[in-house]
Amino acid sequence: MFRLFISSQLHLLGLALRALLPRRGAGWAGYLRPLLMLGFVPLFALVQLIHWLGLALDELLYPDYRRVQVREPLFVLGVPRSGTTHLHRVLAEDPGVTTFTTWECLFALSITARRFWLGLGRLDARLGAPLARLLRRIERHAFGALDAVHSMRLDDPEEDYFALLPALACFILVLPFPDSGRLWRMGSFDRDMPEPLRSRLLEHYHRCLQRHLYVHGTDKRLLSKNAAFAPLAGALRARYPDARFVVCLRAPQETLPSQLSSIAGAAALFGVDAVEPAFERRMTEQLGFYYHNLEQTLAEVPRERCAWVTMEQLRGRLGPSIETIYSQLGLALDADYRARLQARQRHARRYRSAHQYSLAQFGLDAERIEHELGACYRRLCARAIDDRDAPPSAAPPAPTRTTEAALPC
Repeated sequence: MFRLFISSQLHLLGLALRALLPRRGAGWAGYLRPLLMLGFVPLFALVQLIHWLGLALDELLYPDYRRVQVREPLFVLGVPRSGTTHLHRVLAEDPGVTTFTTWECLFALSITARRFWLGLGRLDARLGAPLARLLRRIERHAFGALDAVHSMRLDDPEEDYFALLPALACFILVLPFPDSGRLWRMGSFDRDMPEPLRSRLLEHYHRCLQRHLYVHGTDKRLLSKNAAFAPLAGALRARYPDARFVVCLRAPQETLPSQLSSIAGAAALFGVDAVEPAFERRMTEQLGFYYHNLEQTLAEVPRERCAWVTMEQLRGRLGPSIETIYSQLGLALDADYRARLQARQRHARRYRSAHQYSLAQFGLDAERIEHELGACYRRLCARAIDDRDAPPSAAPPAPTRTTEAALPC
């Protein structure tokens, strides 16, 4: 842990120094970005130092957490914007699993921090929950603007790739730090991440999973959902040979513009173009790698270890699809949970997202996407749990404006 801490702090220092320098030739963005980063970097560094302090205290106060075994974890992977968030939240209702929540990811990666905040929550409840009511008001304002793209509340199940924030290896950080080679390599981890950093990051992630189970119950199955872990699929398979995988699929002609649109606001806020003019092209290439890496690393995994599901299946037949996934992976389906799936299926069919985007908006060409990724996508769809959902034989026509009306992604 100490070596990872030192390397991440040195890397952050280098990124911070570069971020505070004006970018000549980039217009106003080249001068506004350093002002923004002047506020962002110290706050970000402080939060990560608090995480590191909590992780260090765990080694002193709860050293036996290292003996916790992560048995047969369930990983939900897939390309971004393919329904992984919705599937994750439905699976998280299964009483037999446990998964990270938003508040844990952002504020309590350590056992020490979790125990502190859980204790404070119990005290607040005895006093009539004034802090809880205040937090609910704050989160409505803080997260409300994200609802059309990725709804988020503090108690919601969340992607545990945020556990890599202190290690400066959470891919979302490519937005404030688009010149970080380390972050871009996270997007092609199985291919490009060098040893020994690969091993240290996987060990750090594993320790975070152990901590979570230590607090929430070692008898639970760890449920982990990360669309950003598609490039880590091979590493996860090797690290957890008894793991089960559920992989969400969606046509690349839809996922690419959807993903670029979902991060466009943050990219503009951080002045990404002033640092990396080819940012959108690099993101597009990286998303293409996600499809190929999932095929290369998981396509030959036995059916009882890996289930593939399309976004259309999750929208139209959520309940039957999850029952099929459980049966295929040999998982027990609780009777009460099966009843909840019916209500969830009705919601999935009625859901309509306000997220809009188009291929032309980002200069994407449907025919080129089909040429580069179409065959791979159809091969993966052929493995889907329900063979009634045949993949399209040709690329869909380029939409002038697409409304993401399927599922919260």
